[in-house]
Amino acid sequence: MAVTETETFEALTLGLGGELFAIDAHAVHEILDIVPQTEVPGAPPLVGHLINVRGKVVPLADLRIRFGMERTPPTIDTRIVVVEILLDDEPTVVGLLADKVHEVTSIAGASIEETPDIGMRWNSSLIKGIGKRGDDFIIIPDILRLFTTH
Repeated sequence: MAVTETETFEALTLGLGGELFAIDAHAVHEILDIVPQTEVPGAPPLVGHLINVRGKVVPLADLRIRFGMERTPPTIDTRIVVVEILLDDEPTVVGLLADKVHEVTSIAGASIEETPDIGMRWNSSLIKGIGKRGDDFIIIPDILRLFTTH
């Protein structure tokens, strides 16, 4: 996502740990209800499970772990957002656990600001920016960095 001040960012908004996040809507393949998960012994906790998405084995990422949030059991609102990202120039499909999926919306580039150096409870290198919509802030995570940095 490289958005200029005059462009808009089409985003899927989702809830995670009481915060509102936005990911690039164009990267989203589909949104699933919770499906059976297979634990992978020895896998990093971020992607410790696999799911079956239309016959393909897909790693399932719990972003709560990456953001240092407390893990919670799934609720009736929990969804899996299946996205495609480029890892080492290879298209990779990953499922992202979300507490709730809200909507696809446009976020004006002018309303997206860099993350402040202070006052953030997460590693700012994992955040592309903070969008503002009305009185709400929307966190725009850097999905690629979530999987490529430790």
